[in-house]
Amino acid sequence: MKLKHYIIQIDTATEVCSVSISIEGVTLDQIQSSEPNMHASLLTSYVEQILSRNNLRFSDVSAVAVSMGPGSYTGLRIGVSTAKGLCYALDIPLIGINTLESMYQGFVRDFNVNSDSLYFPMIDARRMEVYTMAFNAHGKQVIPTQAKIIDELSFTEFQAKEVYLFGSGAIKFQNLFNSNPQINIISAFQHSSVYMSEMAWQRFQAHDVENLIYFEPYYLKEFVASTPKR
Repeated sequence: MKLKHYIIQIDTATEVCSVSISIEGVTLDQIQSSEPNMHASLLTSYVEQILSRNNLRFSDVSAVAVSMGPGSYTGLRIGVSTAKGLCYALDIPLIGINTLESMYQGFVRDFNVNSDSLYFPMIDARRMEVYTMAFNAHGKQVIPTQAKIIDELSFTEFQAKEVYLFGSGAIKFQNLFNSNPQINIISAFQHSSVYMSEMAWQRFQAHDVENLIYFEPYYLKEFVASTPKR
């Protein structure tokens, strides 16, 4: 009998706490919540629930894929530490996936893509700053992962192309670009770990996995603690 390869997928890089399970690149099931500040209390329970309701055991899992960032410092730390703990306990490989890359894969899956447009997945980094990168319609990266402050002059270098912004970092710019026909903000996009399914399977097959000892989240920026309000 052929061994089936199940992969648990964890994404806590944004306000969404998302867990899914896939079999050889195809998503079987997902659980997620957008309830704020609940990642630590929900994540382990979600992993147990998704296995239970699909009649699977931990021993059936072949690998764990985790959204490695950029994103929320606390969220990434929770997700990566949980993923590493599972991999150590089960002696299975860890697959790290750039959060912005998985967002682009999700956008391509769920929305129409125009050949002459550019696509910017965005994660909120507070105020007018976002974590972002850019892809063309063929999936080629045209701008690498970066922290970028957005203003009304952003994207003017792409005047010949339509620009699509999506993700938690894009919504806050609706008023800024409301009168700019070049900029399209896709508010319907929902963050999810299911967008990792195909990439996780491809990397598992290629043995493109992480070193459990040295793997850390891709924070992109150093953590700066905020001063509590009195």
